[in-house]
Amino acid sequence: MFATPKSLFRVLAFAEAVTWTLLITGLILRATAGLDVAVSIGGAIHGFVFLAYGATAVLLTVNQRWSVGTAVLTIGSAVIPYATIPVELWLARSGRLNGDWRKEASEHPRDAGWIDRTMRWALNHPVLLASVIIVAVVVLYVVLITVGPPGGKD
Repeated sequence: MFATPKSLFRVLAFAEAVTWTLLITGLILRATAGLDVAVSIGGAIHGFVFLAYGATAVLLTVNQRWSVGTAVLTIGSAVIPYATIPVELWLARSGRLNGDWRKEASEHPRDAGWIDRTMRWALNHPVLLASVIIVAVVVLYVVLITVGPPGGKD
């Protein structure tokens, strides 16, 4: 399913936009019908997908050799409702999502660095990589839920 960086990123960018809809709908339901639980549910789903999108963007930053500016724009797009969709389209049109997972070293100078070596090792162990990312997202999610929502409680 996620044979390429482009396919994985496209799914997460779309999921991030969909969960913005859930969160915004929850906010509307809380304001109009007093359904606080709608924000809790929509916010929880959105928060989890937000973290998964961020983790994916970091992985692709290394794999695709994006500049710091591209990485910041990509990760930052998750903070603005629906911005992940135009960012994904721009990344695809500009060729920044082209190519496969970099599982082998090349002549590129960055391939000698520990970050790229570690990424290649992880990409060659996809079950372990997915497990580590999922555990990291879940742990961060639980910590953030325990701390509470941004801005505190109403």
